[in-house]
Amino acid sequence: QVQLTESGGGLVQAGGSLRLSCAASGIIFNMYAMGWYRQAPGKQRELVADISSGGRTNYADSVKGRFIISRDNAKNVVYLQMNSLKPEDSAVYYCKAGWSRNYWGQGIQVTVSS
Repeated sequence: QVQLTESGGGLVQAGGSLRLSCAASGIIFNMYAMGWYRQAPGKQRELVADISSGGRTNYADSVKGRFIISRDNAKNVVYLQMNSLKPEDSAVYYCKAGWSRNYWGQGIQVTVSS
């Protein structure tokens, strides 16, 4: 059974930092591209950042220079370091694993207060 479990969300003031983690089980982790997506109320889910199985990264323009995605294949974990957070970063953040098929985590709330 595949499980993606997000952690590290919460409430932070604007300008602060959070690190999200997504622990994966039930997949051959190093074969999967991993990504972080977010969905704010009334908006579509959007890509925040992703990282290929080989470590190549890609970021949404809105987070470039502030967020860093990384992965630890030994621990089956993908991280999202979020710095200089803004109120518009508030959303439910989802972890996604993609290869032969896509898997999604349940999501975790990030709230940035102004």
